[in-house]
Amino acid sequence: MRQRSVQVIRNPVLAGSHPDPSALRVGDCFYLATSTFEWYPAVRLHRSRDLVRWRPLGGALDAARLLDLTGCPDSGGVWAPNLTYADGLFHLVFSNVSTYAGGFTDSPNYLTTAPVIEGPWSDPVPLHARGFDASLFHDGPDSWLLNLVHDWRPGHGGSAGLEATRYDRSTRRLVGDPVRIVLPPQAGWIEGPNLYRIGGRYYLLTADGGTGYDHQVTVARSRTLTGPYERDPHGPLVTARHRPDLPLQKAGHGSLVETGDGAWFLAYLVARPEGRHGPCVLGRETALASVTWTADGWPRVPDSLPALDVAAPDLSPGDDATGAESDDTDEADDFEQPVLGPQWSTLRRPATDDWASLTARPSHLRLHGGRSPQSLTGPSLVARRLTAAHGAFEATMEYRPRSFQHLAGITAYYNTRNWYFLHVTADDEKHAVLRVAGCDRGVLSVDEAGGVPLGDVRRLSLGFDLSGPVLRFRYAVDGYWCPIGASFDATVLSDEHAEEFEHGQIRSLGFTGAFAGMWAWDLTGGGLPADFDKASWHAAC
Repeated sequence: MRQRSVQVIRNPVLAGSHPDPSALRVGDCFYLATSTFEWYPAVRLHRSRDLVRWRPLGGALDAARLLDLTGCPDSGGVWAPNLTYADGLFHLVFSNVSTYAGGFTDSPNYLTTAPVIEGPWSDPVPLHARGFDASLFHDGPDSWLLNLVHDWRPGHGGSAGLEATRYDRSTRRLVGDPVRIVLPPQAGWIEGPNLYRIGGRYYLLTADGGTGYDHQVTVARSRTLTGPYERDPHGPLVTARHRPDLPLQKAGHGSLVETGDGAWFLAYLVARPEGRHGPCVLGRETALASVTWTADGWPRVPDSLPALDVAAPDLSPGDDATGAESDDTDEADDFEQPVLGPQWSTLRRPATDDWASLTARPSHLRLHGGRSPQSLTGPSLVARRLTAAHGAFEATMEYRPRSFQHLAGITAYYNTRNWYFLHVTADDEKHAVLRVAGCDRGVLSVDEAGGVPLGDVRRLSLGFDLSGPVLRFRYAVDGYWCPIGASFDATVLSDEHAEEFEHGQIRSLGFTGAFAGMWAWDLTGGGLPADFDKASWHAAC
């Protein structure tokens, strides 16, 4: 007997930092690819058979041959990946943004392919660097690459519109000159183009209004690929810009997917702020909406608003019934496997045995101390996305520091300029001590007076509790938990707080959402190791 799916899609379907979703169906499987910025493995992938349960597959770009994030700025790296399928191959287009400050955006775009979603993925082919948010559109035997054209010139608004360039799938290269896509005049940026051919027309979805609270998904259509396009007179397909009371905000950057029986859904990003239009610690997440079509051929989302609950299609979950996305519930890792689980990410470099080993000591993750938190190369940080506004992160660690330049512990992390760190280090007499350090927009603080001498203790548990805008650290020796430090402002770890401007120009973007993880520093360059044998995340209801 056919198993019926759960009848409700609960948004966000991918909690925590999963923005810019690219949705795809191949056979009876649905896939989502999302942005990862400075984190490995890059381009997170999820699979579902019913749009309700989503199995995490890890990241597509998991090795240095596929992606080099050395020196990547905060919230740079991989922006807006695009996943398509043609000729029996998955096609993945992605940017690797190395600069976005001062009016410039260096965003070389690449294409990699794989016969199955798990890989192996081919060596990336360079496409161009004229702009970001590139997507591939397959129109029968023809393919086109679409992207925003970035305009660095002062007073030009940053965007020169959208363009399309023919892509030859047989030679794996762009062919000919780019052609501008003709759109009706509109103020502001037009980003995130995704193109579809439905019923004899070309439908162009774009992300308009910026990435904040004015974000929206807009639809335009044309009889020809390059236009001219007409905009849907109804307005945005989905947005929350005039409804600050809704729990899901920043709705935008969408892609369409058809279920195979004529039903359509929209994958798009949302955010869950702390308070009305408040800071978003969890970053931008992925949601789904059902889509219907009007008699005159325009797509519609109910009320054009993001919704927490959406009626699900009647599809069998198949093998993924036991593989639901669990990042937003209870999860513990004893590090028994030879590779890190799909919930874990590493900062600016892939997890390799020389610094993050799961074999050096059985059932442990050994982190060799890396460079300072300000360094854009060589950090030793293994972390996972925060997926709920209320929850707890814990890890058990063994560590023997020999200097104040040796530090290891757990972190609530946003970027190089915004983080908290409960750590074991050594004082000037080389005695082990537990302390809390923090960084708020680049300003460092260390609570030396509030430190806890550890004596001969080498094994202890470290934890933090997140309660909306408040973060509190704790520690345990022999199982008894004690608080340490003050209550900290968790909104320091939000997208909004991370965004900084100087003289009207972007200094730092805030795209990633907050992470919880295990961190080791060795500022001597000696790589002193710390061993972790358990880490867990529990999201409170």
